[in-house]
Amino acid sequence: MIIESLLCKAPGGKAVVICHPHSLMGGSMYNNVVEALQEAFASENFSTLRFNFRGVGGSTGTYEEGKGEKEDILAVCEYLKKLAMTKLFFAGYSFGAWVGSKILEERKNPFVKSICVSPPIDYFNFEWNNLKNKIDLLICGDADQFCTLDVLIPEAKKIKSPTEIIHSADHFYLGKEKELIRIIHQYIIE
Repeated sequence: MIIESLLCKAPGGKAVVICHPHSLMGGSMYNNVVEALQEAFASENFSTLRFNFRGVGGSTGTYEEGKGEKEDILAVCEYLKKLAMTKLFFAGYSFGAWVGSKILEERKNPFVKSICVSPPIDYFNFEWNNLKNKIDLLICGDADQFCTLDVLIPEAKKIKSPTEIIHSADHFYLGKEKELIRIIHQYIIE
């Protein structure tokens, strides 16, 4: 299995794994939100690793409905650990947030903190009861087509996740990348 990735190394042992939107809908590590996440973390001296899920770009394999993609995340975490990255953060956008949530549900997961941007709750089943105190920040636009705020906000409260809502942002954040970066900076500094 080959996983195509871009690693930007910084001094120290903290790193972030950044996951892209849906593989079958044009998602890749070159997505504008993925790039905004990478920029925000890199500017705070994190090593950043964004990658293409199986079947996307130069990554081998085929789409596996989240199961194989979960294995992809765990594989890049192991790679980072071999590079002495000991403090791993997770940042997932859309489908990437959903796949990552499946890892966060587990008792032993590799991440010390996590961010989920626009979790597509209208299309994928999130096991909210298994995510209490495990998502450190949820970000969504108030015009998101795939993440109904009337559902997200009560669930976020239930799992004790801080939530940031970006005004006039839809699921794709075009023109809202700087606002997204600003929120990530606040989160990292806290």
